[in-house]
Amino acid sequence: MNHLQKLWQKGKDFLGVEYPILAGAMTWISDYRLVSTVANHGGFGCMAGGNMPSDLFSQEIDKIKELTDKPFAVNLITLAPNYRDQLKIAAEKSVPLIVFAGSFPRGSEIRIAKDSGAKVMAFASNESIAKRMINSGVDALMLEGSEAGGHIGHVSLTILLQQVLFAVEEIPVFVAGGIATGKLMAHLLLMGASGIQMGTRFVMTEECQVHQKFKEAFINAKARDAIATPSVGSELNVVAVRAIRNKGMSDFSDLQMHLILKHRRGEITKKDAQYEVEKFWIGALRNAAMEGDIEHGSLMAGQSVGLVNKMQTMKEMFDEIINDAERELERIYERLGCDDK
Repeated sequence: MNHLQKLWQKGKDFLGVEYPILAGAMTWISDYRLVSTVANHGGFGCMAGGNMPSDLFSQEIDKIKELTDKPFAVNLITLAPNYRDQLKIAAEKSVPLIVFAGSFPRGSEIRIAKDSGAKVMAFASNESIAKRMINSGVDALMLEGSEAGGHIGHVSLTILLQQVLFAVEEIPVFVAGGIATGKLMAHLLLMGASGIQMGTRFVMTEECQVHQKFKEAFINAKARDAIATPSVGSELNVVAVRAIRNKGMSDFSDLQMHLILKHRRGEITKKDAQYEVEKFWIGALRNAAMEGDIEHGSLMAGQSVGLVNKMQTMKEMFDEIINDAERELERIYERLGCDDK
């Protein structure tokens, strides 16, 4: 890994791992088993806090620590009802890295994390937000393009690379969205990324504890099948979710109409309506990932699902990505006529 070591050293040093390859936080999927397994294979696992009850959240962290002595992260959704309790627990339990997602963390919340000894990572969707987060004290940034699965922003990774990655040098920048191959990882590292994050690819490992039907849906899907959910009007400011097209998409459109009408009649507040939307996704994802309901459940997946057509052990996946990346870098150096000694 001669070339890789030169390019991803910053990411390795920041995360404290062998490979700066992060397994994105996926509700119901990124539990203690997946996080610890990723860590023990040299990667970096991120536990999904979601709206997990505080006692369960605490237990999950304890189980991760029982199964690995390697670094890991917890992903906290700043808009979730249990967010503040989760942040307090993560700080008390000295979680190595806290990832703030959903919205922008307050300076006081960043201080709580950093005072516990944790490093802090936040998402940035443009250069001004990136600078704002850096000034607030975050230690690293994550750029996640709209090609990703689950809740997504409006901007593709291609644009984020140009807007943010090329403009930020102060701290490590990790990238996500549509990444599934070592070849692409090689090019992203050459562009200046400190590492990559994947979700869909980790679902397709044998160690990932989701329903077999969920994995089969991934194998059968093409990139164009992973679509962003439609937004009915703008009253609820619904965040789009990328998932494989199924009947659950229609169910979600019906739910939006129902909630909008209730809101117009004054029967529900906007905030409560938004919580109902999130409850739908949490339940729908559980039904698909845990129960195998691939018709009405949510098959959250990135467009990279079109590149994933086989099951692998986690070791096989890591080996393939790393070997392909190194070969791609060798090819590039050869084309450029570089002396890499």
